[in-house]
Amino acid sequence: MNPMIQLITYAVLLGGTYFSTFTWLVNKDWARDDYSYGILIPFIVLYLLWEKKNDLLSVPARTSWKGYVLLVPGLMLFWLGELAGEFFMLYFSFWLIVFSLCWINMGLDRVKTILFPLLFSLTMFPLPNFINAKITLQLKLLSSKIGVLMMRAYGMSAFREGNVIDLGFTQLQVVDACSGLRYLFPMIVLSILIAYFYHGRLWKKIILVLTSIPLTIFSNSLRIALTGILSESFGSAVIEGFFHDFEGWLIFMITLGALLLEIWILNKVFPEAKEEKKAGPDQFVSLQQATRKRVPGLKTPQFIVSVILLGATLALSQGIEFREAIPMARPFKDFPMQVKGWEGRRQDMESRFIETLNFKDYIMADYKDGSGKIVNFYVAYYESQRKGESIHSPETCLMGGGWQFRQAGSSSLEIGDGKKVSLKRAIIAKEPVRQISYYWYPSRGRVLTSAFEMKWYNFLDALTRQRTDGALVRIITLIYPDETPEQAEDRMKTFIKDFYPVLSEYLPK
Repeated sequence: MNPMIQLITYAVLLGGTYFSTFTWLVNKDWARDDYSYGILIPFIVLYLLWEKKNDLLSVPARTSWKGYVLLVPGLMLFWLGELAGEFFMLYFSFWLIVFSLCWINMGLDRVKTILFPLLFSLTMFPLPNFINAKITLQLKLLSSKIGVLMMRAYGMSAFREGNVIDLGFTQLQVVDACSGLRYLFPMIVLSILIAYFYHGRLWKKIILVLTSIPLTIFSNSLRIALTGILSESFGSAVIEGFFHDFEGWLIFMITLGALLLEIWILNKVFPEAKEEKKAGPDQFVSLQQATRKRVPGLKTPQFIVSVILLGATLALSQGIEFREAIPMARPFKDFPMQVKGWEGRRQDMESRFIETLNFKDYIMADYKDGSGKIVNFYVAYYESQRKGESIHSPETCLMGGGWQFRQAGSSSLEIGDGKKVSLKRAIIAKEPVRQISYYWYPSRGRVLTSAFEMKWYNFLDALTRQRTDGALVRIITLIYPDETPEQAEDRMKTFIKDFYPVLSEYLPK
C-alpha cells in the first residue's frame, strides 16, 4: 500500500494547489478549437505508462535528493505564475514538479524508463497567447499564398492581399479558424506518437515528425484552394456548414495518409536490420512483488520533505491573499470628453468582450482634433491582476485580428515639465488601411512597455506591496490618404501630451 498512499498524498496536495489552474485548462484552453485535442493527452499518457509497467518494475527504485534540482525551480515557477497571473508558467511548473517527484521517489534509472510519457505529457498544455497569435498570423499568410498559387495553377484568376483572396466573383478571407493551427498541433502530436511506435532508427523518427509540419501546411493550403475552386460552382455553401467541416476532416486524413506512406517509403529505401528478441524468465515482473521489494517506504526523508514543501505551498496559496483590490482614484465615467482642442464621443464595448477581458473599468472614445481627424483612446483598468484576469497585450489581439505590425519598437516622448516616458509604438496595417498605434502599461507608478516586464513586477509587487493593479492604455489613429505618416505621428504625440496628465488623475498612484 505504500506506493498507493504516496500517490494519493501527492495527488491531494497537487490537486489542491493546481485546482484553479486545471479548471481553467479544461474549461477555457481545451475548449478552444486549436487545443481541443488536449483532453485526450492524459489518457494517452496513462496508456503509455501502463505499457511501460514491466520495464518500470524491472528497475530497482531508489530515492534521490537530486530530484530537488527540479522540485525547487518548479515551486518557484508556481509562485511566479500564480502571482503574475500567467497560466503557461503554472502548467510548466506542474510538469516540473511531477517530473521531480518521480525522480525523488523512484530514482533517475526508473524515470528513464518512462521518459517518453513524461515528455509527451507536455503536449497537453497550450502555448502562450503571444506565441500562439504569431504562429496563427504566419500560418494564415503562408496558407493564403500557397492556396493562391494552387488556384492559379488550376487556371483560376486569384489575387491575394494579406489574408484576403480576391477571386473576382467573391472574396475569401483566411481567418484564424482556417490558419491550419487546429490541424498543425494535433498532427504534430500524432506524428510523435507514430514515431514512438515506429520501429525505425532515430533519424527516421525525427524526419517523420518534422515532415508533419510542411505536410499539414500544404494540406491546409489545398483546402483553401479547393474552397475557392468549388465556390465558383457551388457558391458560399462550400465556405461553411458540412462542406467546410468535411474539408477539415479530409486534410487531416490526407496528412495522416502521407505520413504512413512516408513510413512505407523509408522502410523500402532504408530497410531495418532484423533483430531477434530474446525473452527470459525475468522479462515480466509481478506487480505486487516488485512493489513490495522495490518501492521506498513512507518514512523516507525525501518523501517527508516533499510533502512538507508541497503542503506549505498549498497552505500559503489558499490561506494568504497576496493581492488587494486597489480602486481607481476616479471612475472613467467622469473622464472629460473635451480636453484642450479635442472633442470626444464615448463608445460602448460589447458585453462578450467585457466578460472576456475581466477589467474593473474602462473608457473607449473617439477624439477629433480641429481638422476632424480622429484618435481612438482606450484604457482598461484592473484592480487586481490574477489568473484569467490580467491585462491582454494589444499586440496579441491586433495580430489575432489580422493586423500586421511594422516599424514596431519603443519611442521616447516628452509629456511636459521635462519628463520623458518610453512608450510602445508601431504602424499597423491591414491593407489598404494603415494606422499608428501607441500603447503602454501604467503599473503602480511605473510606465511599462513589455508584457514580460509587467508580469515580473506583478509578481514582485504582490510579494512586497500586496498590489497587482494596473492599466492598459492604447491609442490609435488612421494615416489618412491626404496626409503623410509624419503628420499622423505629430497628431499622436500632441494627443499623448494633452491626455497623459489628465489620465494620471484617474489611476491610483
